[in-house]
Amino acid sequence: MEDSSCPMVPSRSSTDMYELNKDLERVIEDVENISVQLTWMAYDMVTLRTGFVGEACMRELEEAYSRCRAAVFGETGAEKADSSESQTVD
Repeated sequence: MEDSSCPMVPSRSSTDMYELNKDLERVIEDVENISVQLTWMAYDMVTLRTGFVGEACMRELEEAYSRCRAAVFGETGAEKADSSESQTVD
């Protein structure tokens, strides 16, 4: 009796197998390149979506800090405090 679970594989020449392997390698390389491009696209989307928001939030935080400092120290006190901070940073 024949074993019906193992179909006969047609014999292929070594050149056919070489061509198939070459094609498979090319397809794998293309898929890898597409994966890299998708990764960079996702990275760009994340940086674009969070970059402007983060920058705007940082600007608002700095403005709020300046207003708070002006309210606590007064305009002249805030200027003195800012000048003393710039001396310690250098």
